[in-house]
Amino acid sequence: MNTNNQHINPFEKIPGSAALANPKIIVLFFAGILFVALVLAKLKMVGVGIFLALVFGAVYLNLLFKNPILGFYTAIGLNFVILGIGRYIKGLPLGFAIDGIMIITYLALIFSRFRERVDWAPANKTITKLAGIWLLYCILQIANPEARMIEPWIAGRGVGFYFFFFLILTFMLINTHKKLDTFLYVWGCFSILATFKGFVQMAFGVDYAEQAWLDNGGAETHLLFGKLRVFSFFSDAGQFGGNQGYAGVVFMIYSMSKKGIQKVFFITVSILGFYGMMISGTRGSIAVPFAGLMTFFVLRKNIKVLSAGVIFVALIFIFFKYTMIGNGVYQIRRMRTGFDPNNPSLLVRKANQAKLKVYLASRPLGGGIGHAGDKAQRFLPHAYLSNVATDSWYVMIWAEMGIIGLVFHLGVLFFTIGMASYKVMFKIRDPITKIKMSALISGMAGVMLASYGNAILGGMPTALLFYGSMAIMSTPETFENKLVTE
Repeated sequence: MNTNNQHINPFEKIPGSAALANPKIIVLFFAGILFVALVLAKLKMVGVGIFLALVFGAVYLNLLFKNPILGFYTAIGLNFVILGIGRYIKGLPLGFAIDGIMIITYLALIFSRFRERVDWAPANKTITKLAGIWLLYCILQIANPEARMIEPWIAGRGVGFYFFFFLILTFMLINTHKKLDTFLYVWGCFSILATFKGFVQMAFGVDYAEQAWLDNGGAETHLLFGKLRVFSFFSDAGQFGGNQGYAGVVFMIYSMSKKGIQKVFFITVSILGFYGMMISGTRGSIAVPFAGLMTFFVLRKNIKVLSAGVIFVALIFIFFKYTMIGNGVYQIRRMRTGFDPNNPSLLVRKANQAKLKVYLASRPLGGGIGHAGDKAQRFLPHAYLSNVATDSWYVMIWAEMGIIGLVFHLGVLFFTIGMASYKVMFKIRDPITKIKMSALISGMAGVMLASYGNAILGGMPTALLFYGSMAIMSTPETFENKLVTE
């Protein structure tokens, strides 16, 4: 067998000169030109749009099937903007765009090894098996006796499917420092764009599509005392603030592994991330830097660094909790209310959780995926769970999948962060790998804590960033065993 043919990609093209030697190719070429000309003449500007879309799609698919990792980066980018696009384009099933990209990426991964079987060994990890069990539990939720409809389950499918399938894609495609850095660059560019969009909303107001969203119910939670809670092109201000705080933590720590212009880029993303977090007016998002930075100080295993870090975090806490400094700035004033144990919003959340505790006491499997909280009202407006706000990510998991689902979900999260932390603290020796993994672990810790107050973890764009990071940090040895510049 000729080993040179083992990695043949069927999408690699024959050289143009060789193709033109075939008369059939020439005939098809001119027939194609004639067909395109007729379509453009008939449909005019619409035809031009269709033609350009087809050309772009063909070029993109060609590149994707040659380089499947392009699909991974596309999913990350699309993950940021898809909900914002939905405010401008109505009637299209944009919610399935991420699913489509992931399916095509899997096909590209398979076809890139057309004459051999794909080696799935890199994805054969304990966390993948746990994600598989979680996915099975989510699928079995279809038969939950409390579930009323299949449509809410379809809308909430990402909680199981995205975790499992994006985890595998990350294991298969992100396995060198260069690819990991590219993942962060894509993330960083969209994070900068998100903060810029948020600044425009704050400084110049919302546009027509965003105003329509506010008029259709968004204003109830995003216009408080005449002040806009900035949401950028995200689903809501809570997701915007939490995600930008996430970027702030990860990129601040990750910048320690870089030099020169690269270091400047990562620091810039971090600063703008924290700025986006502040202007979002989301109180719970401040938990991200608190938990994230404390986690990083512990990971350093240095008593001086830990002591300095504790003092730094304590000073920030004192600033918000016990002073009135900066209270003239709405964003600071809004954040400060998150430290008040008697805050009306917090009391309402506790009351809702008390109601759920009684309701779920006899429902260990929960009420069904997609059946709880405000989002369920479009399917079941009069159902009990649809009219009890969940707010917290963990409360939502508890309400929809019961105490069994909540315990298992938390178990997977703590297992992952515990295993990754142990490896970074006691196994990994390469300082660059230590810093990069510490950044991802710290970001995960921050999101986990903040998700107690807001449903950050499973929303776009945090979900794919979070799931991809879980895969990467769980196998830091993969990156330590490769050259840093690879």
